[in-house]
Amino acid sequence: MLKNILYISGSVAFFFAGVILYGVILNLREETLQEAMADKGIKKLNDVYLIVDRRNFHIELYSDKFLVKTYKAAFGKNNSTVKTSSTDNVTPVGEYKICSIDTNAKYHKYLRLDYPNDLDAGEALKRGYINKDEFDAIMLAVKKNECPPKETSLGGDISIHGIGTYNAIFKNLPFVFNWTNGSIAVSDENIDELYSVVKIGTPVKITY
Repeated sequence: MLKNILYISGSVAFFFAGVILYGVILNLREETLQEAMADKGIKKLNDVYLIVDRRNFHIELYSDKFLVKTYKAAFGKNNSTVKTSSTDNVTPVGEYKICSIDTNAKYHKYLRLDYPNDLDAGEALKRGYINKDEFDAIMLAVKKNECPPKETSLGGDISIHGIGTYNAIFKNLPFVFNWTNGSIAVSDENIDELYSVVKIGTPVKITY
């Protein structure tokens, strides 16, 4: 019995190590942002914006409407396309912008989005997901061009961030594993690249 347990455990460990090794090999082939820019003859990025493609699990970095680089990304554990609450683990779909940047976050770097925006708030109020006071609080943040409050029923803590402690494991998975609370996760190395070219106000469009 013990021999069988050890055999199964060893087989699982060997398989997992093989999966990670395969992921490492794939990542070694990934171009850096500088290499991608050089290959495309781009010396400077202008009018940067991001398109987050949930269906294909990636983020596209654009400069002047020109695709510069694509990053592998993971999303919320719930694959629904409609976000209705702060606890549903859904990555929202819509047009947002970066409203704050944290370089000392749990997940390495944290590019917070202005979710929920006025469109999200209006739809949520109509459907009864939030009350009038919550709607007014969100709209006040919109008016002030600030990040929305986190305390409403819709939440407000959606971001593009790194992985942090488990970066070496998650970034080397050769498949996508959606694990976040609704945010968008990329490797620490990739969030470093995005951090270097975005700013507060950079547009981010999330599609499905």
